[in-house]
Amino acid sequence: MKTGSVVIVLIGLTFSQGFTQASRWTEKQANDWYARQGWITGSNFQPSTAINQLEMFQKETFDVSTIDRELGWAEELGFTAMRVYLHHILWTSDKEGFKKRLHEYLSVSSKHKIKTIFVFFDDCWNDSYTPGKQPDPKPGIHNSGWVRDPGTMIYSHPDTMKVLEAYVKDIMTTFAKDERVLLWDLYNEPGNSGQFNKSMPLLKNVFTWARQVNPTQPVSAGIWHGGKEFVDLNKFQLANSDVITYHQYQYIDKHTSTLDSLTKHNRPLICTEYMARTNGSLFQTIMPVLKEKKVGAINWGFVSGKTNTIYAWNTPMPSGAEPDLWFHDIFRKDGTPYSKDEIRVIKKLTGKSK
Repeated sequence: MKTGSVVIVLIGLTFSQGFTQASRWTEKQANDWYARQGWITGSNFQPSTAINQLEMFQKETFDVSTIDRELGWAEELGFTAMRVYLHHILWTSDKEGFKKRLHEYLSVSSKHKIKTIFVFFDDCWNDSYTPGKQPDPKPGIHNSGWVRDPGTMIYSHPDTMKVLEAYVKDIMTTFAKDERVLLWDLYNEPGNSGQFNKSMPLLKNVFTWARQVNPTQPVSAGIWHGGKEFVDLNKFQLANSDVITYHQYQYIDKHTSTLDSLTKHNRPLICTEYMARTNGSLFQTIMPVLKEKKVGAINWGFVSGKTNTIYAWNTPMPSGAEPDLWFHDIFRKDGTPYSKDEIRVIKKLTGKSK
């Protein structure tokens, strides 16, 4: 999650009936799959040289050497999975090249014993985007260049839905049996940016498309907000995800409350976004609980770079000065950690301590 909202899990949800329900993994299938994975740990990954999804995967800026170096640091921490965002405009502008670069990314990540969670759609941050050169970061502003997918253009260009279907099915079919892919995260924070239930048609469609492809990996869309505007979205996400994923950026008591609610669904849990220091969501307090409860732990932010996620969502520092307390991220560009104590905690929990 990248805009400051909080998870409040809804209890006692009734699963909806529909196309996706019949093909959803059973609880046994989901739990058997999860038992084979070991404890899933990692970060949301954007190489420090890329401001957004486009700059990460476009031919001109696909930075394999940085990706390799930074994933090497993840391997040293004992991380086993990284969450990576895609974008449909990468596919429409260069289908075969994009898939080739995804294969190359997966080759690098697997060399470091890291699996990948691919994210298709996203309702966060900037609404407009274009292929080609991406904007420079705005000093001190969190995710100043991040882009939504598909954004509000889908309302004025309804034929976009057909393009998105072809995109999802092509990418997912290409990697449907690829063991380097851990999970498909179909839609990041649906309803964010004031979209609310406007995001429901795409959310329903992407689950339908995924079920038609029927990959060997599980599919999910993480719940992230408990407000009344998200009741319908939350019901659908919880009723259709093979494994339950969620975002939680608050103190440990709030995070524990979230876990207490989600465990009632009897499915594996993976926290795909946490760790915001100024919010009180810390490795030292959250990660041990996630390990104890056998919940996957994927924090937001890895290497400080062009995304500017060391700055808080709504607390810009136009001077570009380094904040005393980083919001996200673990390493500086040279590989030195923001906090040696955090590194010690992470390595102890992942079994990488010497």
